Amino acid sequence: MIMDDWIEKPAQTVGGRRFRRYVVHTHLVAPNEKLSVTLLPYLRAAVGPKDIVLISEKIVAISEGRARSLDSIKVRGPARLLSRYIGPLGYGLGLNRPETMQMAIAEAGLWRIGVAAVVGAFDRLIGRSGDFYRIAGRRVAAIDGPGPDTIEPYNQFVVLAPLQSQTLARTLSSRLSRATVAIVDVNDVGSEVIAVYGPADPEWVRALTHDNPMGQGGQGTPVAVFRPLPSSRRPPPWNLDPNAEGAGTPVASWPGLGQIEPPELPLNCI
Repeated sequence: MIMDDWIEKPAQTVGGRRFRRYVVHTHLVAPNEKLSVTLLPYLRAAVGPKDIVLISEKIVAISEGRARSLDSIKVRGPARLLSRYIGPLGYGLGLNRPETMQMAIAEAGLWRIGVAAVVGAFDRLIGRSGDFYRIAGRRVAAIDGPGPDTIEPYNQFVVLAPLQSQTLARTLSSRLSRATVAIVDVNDVGSEVIAVYGPADPEWVRALTHDNPMGQGGQGTPVAVFRPLPSSRRPPPWNLDPNAEGAGTPVASWPGLGQIEPPELPLNCI
């Protein structure tokens, strides 16, 4: 039975498998919160081993204390200068806000951010994009600046990349029937799998989140569950391999039962 906090989204087909998709409305995650415990009430009763559980990178970072309020960030001259050369991402305010750029410098160092900014400025002249974040690195690309649609009070915070994503994914998987757990960075521009623990292909997760079902603003749904629907394809009931021993004699072959020889019929029935 699906819990009241689960909201169904349109199903998607990936890799020949069709998935039902649910987003999960949760409480507002706080700093120093242990997500491996506080998320269980939303999931444990309804998640099975074949499910894929997605956790937003942002709430993982918040729970690790990686969110900084704007008024606590002391902006220096280089951050004010460099932030002028970074174009908007199309959501939030990105690194073109001085406070966010200051945190990028703290994460990657002034020299690396300076080189990335110079390359980024050149890219804009030739109509190219993306090199700034490729040079600055994953932890800078993951920085989430404040935006007008972000849920309060985090619309006044800069959120950095989490540091313990893989550990959380592994712990939650062990507590959720060994379901696959993925920590993801999903927005209206694209999606990235930060950490995954379980058998599901990360490329499936990217494809299943291409439309950002968890939302970008204040929806309060930082968790999702993708559930594979049963395949409609069934194996053939008879093994007619001409190369097998006893070829020409139909042998029933059913999953879990092995091979079953057909009964001999009396001559008067032939």
